[in-house]
Amino acid sequence: MTRALAASLVATAAAFLLAPWPHGRSVQLAPGTIELHGEMVLEEGAEVRGAASGSVLRAAADFHGRALIVVRGNHVLLRDFAVDGNREKLESRFGLPGYDVPFARFTPGNGVLAEGVSHLAIQDVRFREIAGFAVLVSRSRQVAIDGVRVADSGSRNPAGRNNTTGGILLEEGTSDFRVTRCEMRNIRGNGIWTHSLYTSARNARGVFAENRFDTIGRDALQVGHATEVRVEGNSGTRIGFPEEAVDVEGRAIPVAVDTAGNVDRSIYARNQFSGINGKCIDLDGFHDGEVRGNVCMDVAGYGIVMNNTNPDMQSRNVRIEENVLDGVKYGGIFVIGEGHVIRRNRLLNLNTAHCGCYYTAGEPDLFRSGIYLGRGAERPAPSRGNRIEENEISGYEMDRRCIGSAPGISPAWNTLRDNRCR
Repeated sequence: MTRALAASLVATAAAFLLAPWPHGRSVQLAPGTIELHGEMVLEEGAEVRGAASGSVLRAAADFHGRALIVVRGNHVLLRDFAVDGNREKLESRFGLPGYDVPFARFTPGNGVLAEGVSHLAIQDVRFREIAGFAVLVSRSRQVAIDGVRVADSGSRNPAGRNNTTGGILLEEGTSDFRVTRCEMRNIRGNGIWTHSLYTSARNARGVFAENRFDTIGRDALQVGHATEVRVEGNSGTRIGFPEEAVDVEGRAIPVAVDTAGNVDRSIYARNQFSGINGKCIDLDGFHDGEVRGNVCMDVAGYGIVMNNTNPDMQSRNVRIEENVLDGVKYGGIFVIGEGHVIRRNRLLNLNTAHCGCYYTAGEPDLFRSGIYLGRGAERPAPSRGNRIEENEISGYEMDRRCIGSAPGISPAWNTLRDNRCR
């Protein structure tokens, strides 16, 4: 084959890949590396699969587009190939979108972008060096992402910190989704998460299960503005690392399992994390749900924290049961609101910092109590009508500071029974 003919064939293949695919088109990629200079657009019924010997779609140095693969049709399947985002050449430093702008309209250089589609499946696809999000799905339904691996991805803001990018994001009311058995390694931003604008529909009926995380700069998992989401059987280490990636200026404390917006009828269960440079579980906006059987070890912050930033929710009716926190720098569980059951948790080796910290004026016990009954967070929400029983609490001065309370909060407003403090 002459060089001229080979170049002609490569050009023809590239032109085919960049054109919208006709309905029902199924294509096996050629072996080796295929460079893309613009978006590959997939229409209804498209299937893209890699060669048995391996196929890589790589962003060229002059790539321009929202994502290497843009899905705009239903019933699309992607499987068994790799995507290289060429981050070294294509990364640009930017912050977060405005409060009224979804990520799909803001973040460039993604791996896969799907908007307004249904029945999207991504199986055993490997992403590396992605400047934006490895997968960004917006306003979609019936989404299944399984066995995906993402490494060395995400961009930075002008200060050199993470800007949330790098992982898998489902946003703007995406529903009926599953993200399972994925591996996330060395991600600057969040690992796997949902997000919606306050004015948008909540994400709904999803599962994040059996995913693994190693070295995540922001949150390993986040459920943002959602209902009926199950976060189960995930595991990870080194959350909030490397430290220079943490967005300290934006006060984005890394969390193993985080919450944002209005989240209800959801379950966080049997997740295991270690080496957390922040919090184990954040329940900001979480209500009418369960946090059960989770394990966090070596936590360089607080254990489990409730909050109520979203104005449409009240912190109420949360069951926090049979969780294990071992080696926590500050306190174990921060409680606000009503109707919670906090039972049979093992809060061990708390307050490793031997803290007498005055994080909040007038509340010296906030960071040094095993369980702390607060008077509110972003909004007032006095702790009352909660059942706190059969918990094991140990650590620095926990014999004296086992269950603390904010000024004006009477322990008698709650049921405290059979807690073991040492």
